[in-house]
Amino acid sequence: MKMSANRPYLLRAFYEWIVDNNCTPYLVVDAVVPGVKVPVQFIQNGQIVLNVLPSAVANLQLGNDAITFNARFGGQPFSLYIPTTAVLAIYAKENGAGTVFTLEEEEDEAEIFSESLETDTDTTAPTKPKRGSHLTVVK
Repeated sequence: MKMSANRPYLLRAFYEWIVDNNCTPYLVVDAVVPGVKVPVQFIQNGQIVLNVLPSAVANLQLGNDAITFNARFGGQPFSLYIPTTAVLAIYAKENGAGTVFTLEEEEDEAEIFSESLETDTDTTAPTKPKRGSHLTVVK
C-alpha cells in the first residue's frame, strides 16, 4: 500500500511546536523547485529563508501539496506559493531547534520499502530495507 509523503505532516507538527514554544518559525525553501513563487530579490544561492510567525504572515495554509500565505517584503504585499517538496528545513530563529529534510523524495523511499516487501520470499519474517533516516535535527 502506497502512503502519502510525510513531509507536510512533519512541517505542520514542527510549525505548531515552534509557535507553541513562543519561538519564530523560519522556513528554508529551495527557490528553484518548479512552482515556487517567492520574491526573487530575496533569493540567495537558490534559497530563501522565510519568517512564518503568525503575526508576520496572513492566510497561512500548511497544505499537503503546498504552503501558501501572504506577506510583505520591503513594504510590498506578496502572495507566496511553496510546494512542500521545496521546503528544505523548518527551525526556530531563537535557538535553531527544528528539522532539515534531505533531497530524497519520501515517495521513492516508500516505493523501495514496498518493493522489498513484495519481493521478500521468506513470509515468516518480512524485514524493512536498511536505510538512513531522512530527518536531521538542527541545533
